[in-house]
Amino acid sequence: MGQGGEPRRGQAADGELGVAVARAQEGDESAFSVAYRLVQPGLLGYLRGLVGDDAEDVASDAWLEIARDLGRFRGDGAGFRGWTATIARHRAFDHLRRQKVRPRASVLDQDVLELPGGHNTYDQALESISTEYALELVSRLPRDQAEAVLLRVVVGLDGPAAARVLGKRPGAVRTAAYRGLKRLALQLGAESVTDEDPETLGESG
Repeated sequence: MGQGGEPRRGQAADGELGVAVARAQEGDESAFSVAYRLVQPGLLGYLRGLVGDDAEDVASDAWLEIARDLGRFRGDGAGFRGWTATIARHRAFDHLRRQKVRPRASVLDQDVLELPGGHNTYDQALESISTEYALELVSRLPRDQAEAVLLRVVVGLDGPAAARVLGKRPGAVRTAAYRGLKRLALQLGAESVTDEDPETLGESG
């Protein structure tokens, strides 16, 4: 769950997604379209943070692989989000290797400043994360932070699922997302950031 008991982004649709995926695996093309509609916005936002303007092309490659291997998938709606994110990540890094570039790194090398104050701007960063401007800022974060933020907030994965995509421990992903969101809040012009515990980023995992 997210802050204040609110569901994380994408969680409310996971039940519908699971049903759509199951039907798509049985050959229902309209169900596959439903799954695509539920997953594509978050997946595209994630890819924009990795490959910028080439996100649409990389997403198309990823969906070709997703459609081809759909019969091999086992899991629920949340699991499908993680599975598709893993495929998209592989395609993104294949693309970057072909282009001989790396994911864009942050121009900020310093650690996130710990600013005092009672006004919580953490939620402001969460609310703004879907804007093009915010996605551009996220793409400038250190790569581990950018990917953690994108997977947690844009794709809607919980900590363990995001950790599986990245091949890291859930705690490391929570911490990276926490630091990335604090940095993002500062970049969005927030005047103060409360010291949120990384554990409040989500769930029990």
